[in-house]
Amino acid sequence: MKFKVKLFDKKLMTNYFTVLTVISLFCSFAFLVIEIPKCLNLSIGICLVILLLGIYFLMWIKANLKTKTTLKINNSTIVIKTGNIFEENNLKVIAFNEYFDTIVDNHIIAESSLNGIYIKSKVNDVGLLDNLIDSNDRLNQKVLKHDYSRLIGKKKLYELGTIFQNDDFILTAFSKFDKDNRAYLSMNEYINFLLNFWNEIDIIYAGRSLSIPLLGSGITRFKEYNSISEQELLELLIWSFKNSRIKFTYPSVVKIIIHESKKDKINFYKLNSD
Repeated sequence: MKFKVKLFDKKLMTNYFTVLTVISLFCSFAFLVIEIPKCLNLSIGICLVILLLGIYFLMWIKANLKTKTTLKINNSTIVIKTGNIFEENNLKVIAFNEYFDTIVDNHIIAESSLNGIYIKSKVNDVGLLDNLIDSNDRLNQKVLKHDYSRLIGKKKLYELGTIFQNDDFILTAFSKFDKDNRAYLSMNEYINFLLNFWNEIDIIYAGRSLSIPLLGSGITRFKEYNSISEQELLELLIWSFKNSRIKFTYPSVVKIIIHESKKDKINFYKLNSD
């Protein structure tokens, strides 16, 4: 087990002192009504210290094992948990590149990515999907330019954050591509994507729940940053939702699905827990 929460984590200690206060009140009352022989005072004191240390240790272990938390933001509920996004029974977001490419060749789209898995396992007719995207009037309003210099892949370049609904999947133009078809983003582009994405979702979600992956965790090329952690990406995602002012009214919720392989990189306890 990876210890993501430090032994003397500030939040952990605050929660522990809250528990300690309750225990202290109970013990004070108990000692008022129960007379303890003086010969047992030391033994009871030692046992009490061991008990209190054990409680702190158990709270620390539990904090490190936490794989789910719930937030309340703008009267909306956000559930952050580990899981498989394809097993969710609501709208599911799949990140595409800015061209909405569908070629799974481990060059443009990797077979192991969510994008690749979606196309390979959830799309029965890729040609039909391409035609639906290409002919969609709303998407065509989001085309920034036609890149005829591309030798492989589509030519229409869409505004980041543009979405297209295909059954219960929402496809979104997320990553930019360089001339060698490598995904990249600057931090400003990532933030602008998130704000535009939530605005687009606000138009079409119609009271339904939404599951999204940890957008950006598969990109290794963030301009201006040598590295950015999954925890930082998650906090940016939550921040963008808060600032978007979008509201998912009960019973609809937003679920941020953390892949099992990424769970040790996320400190769930650091987030506001339920």
